Amino acid sequence: MSTEQGSGKREALRQAALTYHELPRPGKLEIRATKPLANGRDLSLAYSPGVAEACLEIKDDATNASRYTGRGNLVAVVSNGTAVLGLGNIGALASKPVMEGKAVLFKKFAGIDCFDIEVNEPDPEKLADIVCALEPTFGAINLEDIKAPDCFVVEKLCRERMNIPVFHDDQHGTAIVVGAAATNALHVAGKDWADIKVVSTGGGAAGIACLNMLLKLGVKRENVWLCDIHGLVYEGRAEDMNPQKAAFAQASDLRTLDDVIDGADLFLGLSGPGVLKPEQVARMGARPIIFALANPTPEIMPEDARAVAPDAIIATGRSDFPNQVNNVLCFPFIFRGALDVGATEINDEMKIACIEGIAALARATTSAEAAAAYQGEQLTFGADYLIPKPFDPRLSATVSTAVARAAMESGVATRPIEDLDAYREKLRSSVVRSALLMRPVFDAARTASRRIVYAEGEDERVLRAAQAILEETTEQPILIGRPEVIEHRCTRAGLKIRPGVDFTVVNPENDPRYRDYWGTYHDLMARKGVTPDLARAIMRTNTTAIGAVMVHRDEADSLICGTFGEYNWHLNYISQVLGNADLSPHGALSLMILEDGPLFLADTHIHSTPTAEQIAKATIGAARHVKRFGLTPRVAICGRSQFGNQETESAARLRDAIAILDSTPRDFAYEGEMNIDTALDPELRERVFPGSRMDGVANVLIFANADAASGVRNILKLRGGGLEVGPILMGMGNRAHIVTPSITSRGLLNMAAIAGTPVAHYG
Repeated sequence: MSTEQGSGKREALRQAALTYHELPRPGKLEIRATKPLANGRDLSLAYSPGVAEACLEIKDDATNASRYTGRGNLVAVVSNGTAVLGLGNIGALASKPVMEGKAVLFKKFAGIDCFDIEVNEPDPEKLADIVCALEPTFGAINLEDIKAPDCFVVEKLCRERMNIPVFHDDQHGTAIVVGAAATNALHVAGKDWADIKVVSTGGGAAGIACLNMLLKLGVKRENVWLCDIHGLVYEGRAEDMNPQKAAFAQASDLRTLDDVIDGADLFLGLSGPGVLKPEQVARMGARPIIFALANPTPEIMPEDARAVAPDAIIATGRSDFPNQVNNVLCFPFIFRGALDVGATEINDEMKIACIEGIAALARATTSAEAAAAYQGEQLTFGADYLIPKPFDPRLSATVSTAVARAAMESGVATRPIEDLDAYREKLRSSVVRSALLMRPVFDAARTASRRIVYAEGEDERVLRAAQAILEETTEQPILIGRPEVIEHRCTRAGLKIRPGVDFTVVNPENDPRYRDYWGTYHDLMARKGVTPDLARAIMRTNTTAIGAVMVHRDEADSLICGTFGEYNWHLNYISQVLGNADLSPHGALSLMILEDGPLFLADTHIHSTPTAEQIAKATIGAARHVKRFGLTPRVAICGRSQFGNQETESAARLRDAIAILDSTPRDFAYEGEMNIDTALDPELRERVFPGSRMDGVANVLIFANADAASGVRNILKLRGGGLEVGPILMGMGNRAHIVTPSITSRGLLNMAAIAGTPVAHYG
């Protein structure tokens, strides 16, 4: 890249960053009310006189503050702007974008509310006084970007005086993530804590905290060599010293980094660009571990280190290289666990639990969600994958639970959690949006061990779903695809499962059942124009048809297909092979998980212009499926017409469908025909049609044509933030489901749970 190109790229990034912060409204935060304030009664409860009741409860018992206010989920990010990462002492006001960004990360990754507080106070003792005075407002304090050694003073004073967690993330957050990365790096290198020599550059807050953490993990004090801008920290040195550095002073005549680097197993850099030279790396020990964490330019570029030590294990602070040491892996989750148990501090036991949780996640199989967020990256445990990625949704449940347990076991929790398994599941559900809603379906699926065949078995999403099926259910996945391709892709994706060992594979190119399969297909289709030659060709090339034949032959219980291709193409083969007098597609039901709750839509794919009978069948099927999720169906039959105010063709079909439903007693509430807003707004419905036979907000919308249903589905997905479960194919006895190409691995797992529930459980 030329100098001119590099300059243009930097300017483009600069403008994009400024636009991001300015538009559509300045800043990255806002405050939203969590309670309604729509009328006088709401006002009297939120403020005077009702608010007095909450005040008195807190006056009588201070712990009630977490019950009646947001304090138990509120963190302050406090800085004086004296050591902003990469920018230095820019002052409190200029640091505000950074602190706002930190607050956004708290909310995004752990659901923690956060106020950023920038304080014009350089004196550490006065700053500590200010922070301590904030204790009534917050459940915890995150100190940020305060220069060393002042940060040590501020944190020490605050921890001594305050009865809530105080955590300087620049110190301890970095130390925790370094600890997790180093734990796994030693695992890869085959080395032990007690045996390694550590050479570190940088005597600031983060560097000192990292070294202290390494000692707690097992590194011997005599094996730590700390250098700063003036060289080695040695006994008797007077220049630029403080008690924190002095704790690592060596009794040695050596004076420079170059003097002490020989034989080092771990280089820990928190200093500046170019500090570590390639020739120094060449003198390090075997399989050297290099953590070059200076930003934006590391102490040594990875390619320069590998030029002299090809087997080096390298981490940086940058996202464009493997193993980014990023504090976001730690601070949201250590605060989440601390807040949830009402911890009075964040102690060493909690920090080490955080390290162990992060490290263990990297050694486990990568989550499908993380793989989707980092497409194209190799997320397999090893030298280039020592720690999880920030968007790995497992972090919240795993790390926060470990921290909460450590807080309770170490005696600093004021609100212990009785059921940590339930707590972990709650955290998981808050990140994986479908988890809570899908729980009844998964519970039902565990009562039977069903065989689920995936037509597109070579798709990486399917492979990840198959591993999750084996880990989370009793189902038996069957994958259609070439075994060698499946094995290669499992290895590439870092999956533990292997074809022929953990799951069955049907190879379209060479399967001993091929003769039986094409013969079965020909028997079914001989009078529909399918010749033996065509049957043979289809059973070699059409994986959906193969899967359908397997279900027909009772070699599988249910088929899942559709990760690529057009919906009706798959439906054609399913109907041919599995359709009969009792089974025919009634409609496709999509569950949209929205911010304010679930909403079911039908028919999104099957009938372009359904008849009244088809609308009625779709309604009955939808209500049955809603019950599977532990919900009470409230079905709205939707169209342009509103309770008979239009005489259109679609209105007539909807009215006829309602008449069919009315002909037999139903065990669910339904109403129509009506507009969508009337379905979702009970007050509007009461004004338009007083005495409606359905109460509350509709959770099922049935449409007069597939265009309307599909349009609403896509709008909710792309503009409404909706997460789709489905589509669920109704009317086929749970013998087949057709997904759409946009489905994720989590979506395929959800569909496996739906397919894995015997029809007898539908209710």
